Amino acid sequence: MSRTREIIHKRHGMESKETLRKLVHEFPDNPAGMDYFYALFERAYCDGEPLHEGRPVVGTLCVQAPDELVRACGGVPVRLCNGAYALDQVGAEHLPARSCPLVRATLGAFESRAVAPMDQLSLVINPTTCDQKKKAAEHIASLGYEVYSLEFPPVKHSEQAREYWRSSVRRFAHSLPRYTGRKLTRRRLRRALHEVDRAQAEYRRLQRLRQARPTPLFGKDAFLVTGAYFFDDLGRWTEALRALNDELEQRVADGFAAAQSRAPRILFTGSPPIFPNLKLPMLIEQSGAIVVADEVCSANRMLHDRVAVDEWFLYDMVDAIADRYLKPCTCPIFDTSEDRRRRLLELARSHHVDGVVYQAFAGCQVYEMEHRAIAQALQAEQLPVMYIETDYSPDDMGQLSTRVEAFVESLKAKRRRRTA
Repeated sequence: MSRTREIIHKRHGMESKETLRKLVHEFPDNPAGMDYFYALFERAYCDGEPLHEGRPVVGTLCVQAPDELVRACGGVPVRLCNGAYALDQVGAEHLPARSCPLVRATLGAFESRAVAPMDQLSLVINPTTCDQKKKAAEHIASLGYEVYSLEFPPVKHSEQAREYWRSSVRRFAHSLPRYTGRKLTRRRLRRALHEVDRAQAEYRRLQRLRQARPTPLFGKDAFLVTGAYFFDDLGRWTEALRALNDELEQRVADGFAAAQSRAPRILFTGSPPIFPNLKLPMLIEQSGAIVVADEVCSANRMLHDRVAVDEWFLYDMVDAIADRYLKPCTCPIFDTSEDRRRRLLELARSHHVDGVVYQAFAGCQVYEMEHRAIAQALQAEQLPVMYIETDYSPDDMGQLSTRVEAFVESLKAKRRRRTA
């Protein structure tokens, strides 16, 4: 290993370790069920332990890559989106200064190979959702990785768009066995659908538990659980989440409150928090509020919706998978944000939300451009919205802390006026 690569690995490990230290030690009464996830991130991010040796690892650059097809073909899907500032700086040497830090950090991980799966990848799937990822993928391919561009439509409401996406997914299903070495069969795909469905059922159970008042779990832990879905073994993740849910269910029955019982309840949306960049969720909760729901592609959007199969024939299942990844998708890359506004309002009502925090990474244009329309829709429902533009740098922590504290205080004052 070169000296430069060794230094990047060390900085990445230290950054991950510091985030884990804060998550574990700066919050009270962590559930025992979270110990599995804390240890998992320690092994994968701090120690660089490869978790899937001997199996074809298929990297994905977006939540729109169908996991079920990869699993049915014997591959292990690992989402490669990265949240490390150390790797953001590596990627910044190859991308423009105003590009998104998530894309820069992801490219930095490929450049430095600082994350374990980078040495194991059989294929990188790049759904053509984000413009910046599309262009970065060309650079990733130049580093010697096999990249498959999964063509995604820019609209989703027309029949033509749906058929276009279905044909893209069918071509992908046909090509995938070349990279994993295992044929796609009806039995294997049905089993993969069942395994993912079990995991999603536990995730939806977690979301129902977070609706409780008081809520039994900090949002920082919920983001860690969904972040583990990026790379963990699916069966182990599901069992660990089941154990955590059992514990949270008991907490709800006992009336346990993760935060103060009057803590403002926050809905988090916008650019996704990805480990180790959890600075904004942690700041919100250190300021006396609690994140009870989210609408981001690293959590709710990734796991909420299930595949609805009408006929259990192979390509009927493939079409059903394609529909699940398009119809409910609320990504801001589409021509209209109508579904996204509807979903945010649903979450705000079901989780009894007091306010919304909208994170936009500097350089992530779609989130920056749509925030005004989203904020208007939420404010029309009397939901205060705080818009924050940030990146992976720790330099804005002081400024962010001041703004977040002021927002949380305003929500508390609003609640006091309501109950006076």
